[in-house]
Amino acid sequence: MEGGYLQHVVEHVTTLDIDMHIVCRAPATRGFSPTPRRWVAERILGRLILHRRLVRDYGTRPASSQAMIHIAMIDLMSRRLTGESTPTWRGT
Repeated sequence: MEGGYLQHVVEHVTTLDIDMHIVCRAPATRGFSPTPRRWVAERILGRLILHRRLVRDYGTRPASSQAMIHIAMIDLMSRRLTGESTPTWRGT
């Protein structure tokens, strides 16, 4: 996260009473260094992008975007529970 936004995010999170852990890269580190638990967020975002409606967000209201994310996650969980595979556009 860029330093310019960091203070704003910290202030907003404290108003919502949420615990936030900031993980920074060591200043002496050069090149690639994996950040702990970042793969979890990357994996979720990757699975959400498989839903065509979420590739581009044309919604004018945040509530419509939030509803589409809920629908995508419901679809993901129902596929996990039933054992059905996720359709993909990559093989066509």
